[in-house]
Amino acid sequence: MTLWRVRTLLSLMALTFLLPALLSAVEPNTKVKVGEVAPDFTLPDQNNKPVKLSDFRGKKNVVLAFYVLAFTAG
Repeated sequence: MTLWRVRTLLSLMALTFLLPALLSAVEPNTKVKVGEVAPDFTLPDQNNKPVKLSDFRGKKNVVLAFYVLAFTAG
């Protein structure tokens, strides 16, 4: 496995474990509808440096993909 793949895998695993904490910080009644701007959030990158969603606004497209049970035995 290449170093890039290992870093990507570790980043995805970190996101999987951090996501519940991030979601609990959002008010439970907050719902984003299709076409609305996503709320800003910050996550660590593969080098543990914080990256904010707003850093990409107007510069790049961002896709968030969630894979249920990815990288698990289930």
